[in-house]
Amino acid sequence: MPVLSGSSGRELAHSLSKILGMKSIQIESRKFPDGEGYVRVPSDSFDEIRSESVILVSNTFPDSGIMRTILMLEAINDIRRGDLENYKNEGVQVAGDVGPGVFLAVPYYGYARQDKRFSPGETISARVISEILGRSCDGMVILDLHEPRVLESSSFPIHFVSSMPEIAQRLKEEVDPDFILSPDKGAIDRASEVASIGGWEFSYLEKTRIDAHTIEHQAKDLNVKGKVVAIVDDMISTGGTICRASDALRRQGATAVYAACTHGLFTGGALSRLANHVDGVYTTDSLKNPRAVVSSAPALARGLREMLD
Repeated sequence: MPVLSGSSGRELAHSLSKILGMKSIQIESRKFPDGEGYVRVPSDSFDEIRSESVILVSNTFPDSGIMRTILMLEAINDIRRGDLENYKNEGVQVAGDVGPGVFLAVPYYGYARQDKRFSPGETISARVISEILGRSCDGMVILDLHEPRVLESSSFPIHFVSSMPEIAQRLKEEVDPDFILSPDKGAIDRASEVASIGGWEFSYLEKTRIDAHTIEHQAKDLNVKGKVVAIVDDMISTGGTICRASDALRRQGATAVYAACTHGLFTGGALSRLANHVDGVYTTDSLKNPRAVVSSAPALARGLREMLD
């Protein structure tokens, strides 16, 4: 079974193929001068793509990633349907349809945070993207989706997987914190999973308004004085919440504060900002960034094995 990838995620796809014992195939992916995307599956891989099921590794981020993923899925499906006609008249033009068997592995699912309709007239974008992709694949594995419930009613199989075991192992080896904290009560499941693996206590950061301009973050039911703390979340974007929480924890006596997440977006100078507030940052390679020290391939492999079995 081949593992295919475009210009983004090639290293991750290669790691995934090694874990699964499969062949890695690179799809040509580039942009025209006007910004439009172009993809082409190498013709010497057609027989492999038609002989067994295939896995495509691709992010739906940024917006160009969504289009690239759609184009790659359609190219793969054309090959499997036997629609090989081309203007150069190269190779076989028509072949038999080999049926379903295209699976999509998504390290970072873009639009994940647009999972609710807060105001009239909005679209639930996370669901829209899923419905579009579902027309071109037979199953999807998504790594650490912000809110899985938004896609639970999808008309095709979706498996949700987590990199928290690998993040916990990395924290154990390099930090071994006293406490694991979630940024808020709603995300405590991830913190509890990491804590249970590492054998640590866990809680969440509770916000208390001090005055009209000040909000204090404090670990619920835990005394952090003299302790090493790791804040764990699914993603870090601007890093503002982590920085404010770290400052508050230090005022409460924490000796060191670390941040860990699956998806490191790090927008608007977030890494520079975090460097002034935390003692270290750990992320997976779901998105390329300088702090990507944890492989997300093992988690995706777990989900794909479950789906294929």
